[in-house]
Amino acid sequence: MARKPVAKAEPAPKRAHAPARKGARRTTPSVETLSALPPDRLIGLVLGETERNPAFKKIVSAALAALQGPDAVAAIVDRRLSALEGARGFIDWQKRRAFTADLNATVSVILNELRPLDPGAALDRLVRFLNGAACVLARVDDSLGITEGVYERAGEAAIEIAGSLPEADATRFAARLLPLVSGDPDGPLGMLFLDLIPRLPESALPALDADLGEALSDLPAETGDWRSARARGRLLRARQDIADRRGDVDAFIALEEAAAGAAADNLAVAERLLAAGRIDEALERIRRPQQRNANVLSREALITGRIDTEAPARARTVLTIRILDALGRAEEAQALRWERFCDTLDAEMLRDYLAKLPDFEDDEALRHAFDRAMAFPQPYRALTFLINWPDLDRAGRLVLDRAKTWEGERYEVLAPAAERLEQARPEAAALLYRRLIDDILKRGRTQAYAHAARYLAQLDAIDPASASYREILRRDHGRKHGFWSLVGGR
Repeated sequence: MARKPVAKAEPAPKRAHAPARKGARRTTPSVETLSALPPDRLIGLVLGETERNPAFKKIVSAALAALQGPDAVAAIVDRRLSALEGARGFIDWQKRRAFTADLNATVSVILNELRPLDPGAALDRLVRFLNGAACVLARVDDSLGITEGVYERAGEAAIEIAGSLPEADATRFAARLLPLVSGDPDGPLGMLFLDLIPRLPESALPALDADLGEALSDLPAETGDWRSARARGRLLRARQDIADRRGDVDAFIALEEAAAGAAADNLAVAERLLAAGRIDEALERIRRPQQRNANVLSREALITGRIDTEAPARARTVLTIRILDALGRAEEAQALRWERFCDTLDAEMLRDYLAKLPDFEDDEALRHAFDRAMAFPQPYRALTFLINWPDLDRAGRLVLDRAKTWEGERYEVLAPAAERLEQARPEAAALLYRRLIDDILKRGRTQAYAHAARYLAQLDAIDPASASYREILRRDHGRKHGFWSLVGGR
């Protein structure tokens, strides 16, 4: 019997992707798409949103007021600022979002509606807004710093506006801030004042410096009042910024000693002496014992919690080396570079040291440096140095030589080291992966189970004995179902 011909299946129609994307563009709000809507429809959308969103209603009202001129907009802002200054109620976390949106809307009105009409009036309102920051933030549950961010936005805008004022207006504005800085030295106006100094014209600096001197003399004598002490420090720092602008090193030093006494920042002083060509004085200053007890923390350190305790010592060494080089004392500078490397395994210091050596001496010096790293008493720092240099062969030897040293809780060192060693020294990488997995499972760190499962997969790829290790894990941690569900059948 003859077979019937099999009908060929028709190809599936191609999906029309382009029209879908084109339609999506037509529904995305933009100048082009919104202009296609009838005016009555746009008005209805705006009115509907004003009923639902008080902050948006404030912005729309200010835009309408702007049609009448700057005084009408300023009146809206002034009413809100007066309400803020008179309020005393606590804003809990449930009301914080709406309250912060209202504050942000106030700033937007000042910047978008009042500033184009009258920059001076906008700046006045920003200063008034910032001057009330302490009272407002004291009554807001702002553990995440969201509300504080509105004041940071206002401060940055005030700096921008003040910096664009005519010379005479900018000078008068800076002088007007002085009493407010003295009254609240740690407030946003204190930072605004310091940030304004670099933007002022050179001709304004002598008069402002004289005003600062008078403000300092008006402060009460040392009475143990912390506010007066903070104000004195803020004003002295402002005068130092002016001294820097004017290139007056002696004035900077005198102000530093007045502000900090015996704990004066010798590094800052030496930097300026070096820049001024007073090199011998710079060396004498940097070699003075530093009596400052507390390190100044950067904003990044405060946010992340990662504090580099060695940064001050390194900065001091780097500057000393620069001074020695400027004096032509190259051998002393080289000795200091080598000493710093031997003490800390500072890779950049070693690179600088090697670069300064005569030809054909760097290979021998590098061998000595690696020997120092292999014997370094802090194994995690030694491993980090060798991985990052990189010398993966020595890094692998270090891992195996100190096999009992490594602890999985130091994952920030071990995890990247294991990944780098997978190809060059797989046996060392396998040891580190086991340490990482063991630590996570022994401590029951459920939030890290996904990492442990990934480490086990990487271990399987490089370690012939991974199957027996997996059996040990089954025996010791078989009930940790969260982990094994991520491992699956691997």
